[in-house]
Amino acid sequence: MSDPRQPDAVGPTGSSKADLDADIAIEEPGAVSPETEGAEEDARATAGGAVAAQPTDVPPPSRWHSTLHQITTGNAIISVLAVLLALLVGAIMIAFTDERVQEASGYFFARPGDTFLAIWESVSGAYSALFQGSVYNFRRDDFISGIRPLTETLTFATPLIAGGLGVGLAFRVGMFNIGGRGQMLIAASVAGWLAFGFDLPWGIHMLVALLGGLIGGALWAGIAGALKARTGAHEVIVTIMLNYVAFYLVSWMLRTPGLLQAPGSSNPKTPAMKETAIFPALLGPQFNLHFGFILVVVATVIVWWILSRSSLGFRFRAVGENPNAARVAGINVPSMYIYAMLISGALLGLAGVSQVLGTVTTGFTAGIDAGIGFDAITVALLGRSTPWGIFIAGILFGAFKAGGFSMQAAEGVPIEIVLVVQSLIVLFIAAPPLVRTIFRLPDPASPKRRPVPNVTQEVKAK
Repeated sequence: MSDPRQPDAVGPTGSSKADLDADIAIEEPGAVSPETEGAEEDARATAGGAVAAQPTDVPPPSRWHSTLHQITTGNAIISVLAVLLALLVGAIMIAFTDERVQEASGYFFARPGDTFLAIWESVSGAYSALFQGSVYNFRRDDFISGIRPLTETLTFATPLIAGGLGVGLAFRVGMFNIGGRGQMLIAASVAGWLAFGFDLPWGIHMLVALLGGLIGGALWAGIAGALKARTGAHEVIVTIMLNYVAFYLVSWMLRTPGLLQAPGSSNPKTPAMKETAIFPALLGPQFNLHFGFILVVVATVIVWWILSRSSLGFRFRAVGENPNAARVAGINVPSMYIYAMLISGALLGLAGVSQVLGTVTTGFTAGIDAGIGFDAITVALLGRSTPWGIFIAGILFGAFKAGGFSMQAAEGVPIEIVLVVQSLIVLFIAAPPLVRTIFRLPDPASPKRRPVPNVTQEVKAK
């Protein structure tokens, strides 16, 4: 008699356990017979070989492809396309505000060609006037007279470059210095006071006034840096308040006899700067370009060296990327804030000094900054806070300023359109995804797409 506690020994039909296991093995879909096992192993080996060979079969991207990818995902292309988009929108505004275009559009459906011709003449005439007013005037008889617009562009660009360098350097340290107006006013006041209030030899007088202005701007910006370093006060609020303090302080000194006001005058204006303190003209008295442009070129080289080649620049960039990590690495973060604002204020002070010693030498008022302190923010943004990018952006905005008056005089284009174009440049610079979407540029955050072979087709072919 069999043991009832071993039911698996014999099946219900009398079959043995070995027979049942064989039947189950045949009926299971996942079961593999000895004849097919070898074939499946060959197929898996072939597929595995194809997958393993995938990285070696796909050629690496060419050098031209890599270069094109870097260009289309870089920051420089965004700046260029932002300028082009702003000019395109400016062209639309020029066309809509032109009286000839408005008149021709009244009978558009009868003669559409007249409307398009009027649009072309309006836009091409305006931008041609912009070019001739900022680069070269083809209507002049000789080359010296024709190149005068370019010298005006460089003159307008001189304080913009200096101010942009100051704002851009603060950006690299993670600080938003929008106190350029106040720093320019203080620097201009100190330099102007030294320029008209003292009698010194030529060269020494100019150097003393220049250094005084740089120190004044640096110390005024250093107030914001010290407050941020010691108390954590936000530099945006502090610099905005210091703008008002500087403006009203300078306005008071311009109305007070014995300080900045010209003797014997009731107007809030300083006396003229003495000849020994004025920047010399670079191309002669017939041009307005002065020694300040050479100073901003030197300042650009110095800022580039500080940010790219010095240990101070490394610490600046480390604090700008991550102040907490920089603090852990042993960098004195509060000191970096103070140093950065001192250098930034000195650069913005150079912008103010170039105004009073180079451009407006007959005496200045409280409006000597001429909005340059805020335009410098735009220049720094367009230049991506890099020294040479800021240099090029400053020349571009100098061209807008010089050519804008020519557009208004020659074509009757409102000067406000140039300001709208500058504002649109800032808008597009601040929205890189918008520019990439319009021009269908690849996203720099996404990895490079490389062709992936079809493994299934390769397996079937083999």
